[in-house]
Amino acid sequence: MKLLIDFLPIILFFIAYKVWGIYTGTAVAIVAMVLLIAYLRVRNGRVENMQWLSLLVLMVLGGATLYAQSETFIKWKPTVLYWAMGGALLVGQLFRKDLLRKAMGAQLQLPDAVWLKLNWAWAAFFAVMGALNIWIAYNFDTDTWVNFKLFGGMGLMLLFVIAQALYLSRYLKDDTVEAAPAPKELP
Repeated sequence: MKLLIDFLPIILFFIAYKVWGIYTGTAVAIVAMVLLIAYLRVRNGRVENMQWLSLLVLMVLGGATLYAQSETFIKWKPTVLYWAMGGALLVGQLFRKDLLRKAMGAQLQLPDAVWLKLNWAWAAFFAVMGALNIWIAYNFDTDTWVNFKLFGGMGLMLLFVIAQALYLSRYLKDDTVEAAPAPKELP
């Protein structure tokens, strides 16, 4: 459910773009993100830092898109977000603040070396995704970029998460095996 909520502004942007064009799609994305932040604030009492950053970047670049009537600004939005997230992971690592562990440590118990690899993997993934977004934005038409933004970006993210889950599975404890009683010895 949380994933659907996080992707709702992108989905609404996609639909509005297909029906009315890039500028209406951008306006819809801005409104949807503001409403999403308000909803999360009321429902949870707080909003995650990444969601605030996403709102800020969308307001600035989406606003510039609408003001200048230039789609270039909105095309930079995913790249700015990806590079900001990757940069935050790298800067956090530089100052010995493991941001991934801080965000996911309650759900995962991993060795320090694995957290480090995870951090580097996500930083590299965000760097590649940002570069890929810009490459598609400048080498293909807007329709292709919008399709990539929704389907390609989400698809690559899903594949990356699955690959990481497979990698991390060897480090996770199997509670069902530990909880099962040992077989009794025969007399």
